[in-house]
Parts: sequence; C-alpha cells; structure tokens
Amino acid sequence: MSLPAILDALIDDGGVLHAAIPDGWRQGRTAYGGLTAALALAAVRHRAGALPPLRSAQIAFAGPVEAEATVVAGLLRRGRTAAFWGADVTGAKGFGTRATFVFMDAQPSHIDHRAAPFTPSRRPGDAPTFAFPPAFAQNFDYRFAEQRPDTPRADIACWVRLKDRAGIDPQVELLCIGDALPPAAIMLASTVGPLSSLTWQLNFNTPDPQTDDGWWLLRSTSDHAEGGITTQHMGIWNAAGDPVLSATQTIALFF
Repeated sequence: MSLPAILDALIDDGGVLHAAIPDGWRQGRTAYGGLTAALALAAVRHRAGALPPLRSAQIAFAGPVEAEATVVAGLLRRGRTAAFWGADVTGAKGFGTRATFVFMDAQPSHIDHRAAPFTPSRRPGDAPTFAFPPAFAQNFDYRFAEQRPDTPRADIACWVRLKDRAGIDPQVELLCIGDALPPAAIMLASTVGPLSSLTWQLNFNTPDPQTDDGWWLLRSTSDHAEGGITTQHMGIWNAAGDPVLSATQTIALFF
C-alpha cells in the first residue's frame, strides 16, 4: 500500500484522523518514523486548511505506533508571522509520536545567506542500488550517491525516491522520505540489530521544494556514538544540488 493510498484512506471522525498502517511500512515493532511524521503533517493540513509554508518540524518518537494510528492535530498559537501547530499520533499501545510544526511566510530581510549546494559523484541513473532490509524500504528506490571509501566512516549519501508519490504535497513527501536512510553510525558497525529514532528536528530551506523525477539526495553524518545513542546531522538536496532541508536526529542503538 503506497503513501498516497494511505493518505486517501484516512478516516475523519469529528476532526480525529484514523490511519491503517500496512505491514509494508513497518520498521521492527513500529511504523516507520518518516510515515508517522508524514501522517502528523497531513493531519495538520487537513485540520488547518490554508497555511503558510512549513519551515520547521520537531518530532519526538516516544512509543511504538502499530497497525492502527489515531492522529489529533491542533493549533498551538497563531502569531502575526508564524503559526504553530501540534499533532499527536497514538497507537494501540498508547501514545506514540508528538510533532510540532512551524509555518511561516517569507519576511523582508537584508540578510541573504544560502546553504552550500552538493554535487555528488554519481547521478541516480549511473549509481548502484543500495539494499536496505527493513520492510518500509520496499516503498523507496535507493541509489548510492557517493563511492564508498576504503576506510569505513560514519557518513552515507544516497539518492532516494518514493516509488509512488502521485498527488502528495512535497513537504509531506520530504517528511516521509527524510528518515529513509539507516543511521550513519551503522557504517562503522561489525554487526547490526534493532534501533529506534528518539527525536528529529527538521528545517526547510525553501518554501516550495521541487526536484526531478522524484529523486532527492539524502546525506547523514554521525556526530557522536556512545553508550547505545548516536546523534547525527542530515541534509536533503534536490536533483540540481540545491539544499532544501537540514536536520538533526538522536537514535538509540540496541547492538
């Protein structure tokens, strides 16, 4: 079941949205975090109607969200320039995910500083396939964007796209796709095991992200890994190399 099909099947029960999570979108015992975040944003857009562009999102993955999810969205504050909305996702076993979104139109400013573009060594058409075992990964196409170094390093860059993205809001798409890579620290692992995203902070560099043929360039770089917790920086660029999103993430490693 594709992301567009999941969104189309949402049931509105007096402002509360109910979603079915297919097995093909699972990551271990919970729904894939990118899907949960995308459902939270979709619920806000459903409830709020017209909003300025999404500028920032803060996601806390507190508990598992399994086969069925309930999403409740509400306005936190609407100021002169920005609107803050929150959404809670609950699963069969209780509270799962809390998301806070900040929407804001562009404002006049004399400061104009752009993040650096990124041009990888490989384009999607000539890059080797990246195999990733979790169930949710079947919903994406993966291609290595950089040749893997001879010496392992906690850094991974891949071209990623949703196999079915028809009619999806680009920012909902980016929330879904943004967590599609394994943690960068895994590139140093001698064995693998369960892992779980804890928190995720995302910032959008552009109000209208666009790319070619659905391909987005994702890169994750580990900052630190110790005691079963790793922190990392993440970025997303479009097919032209323009930076569209930056993020930080904290992940628990159970191996």
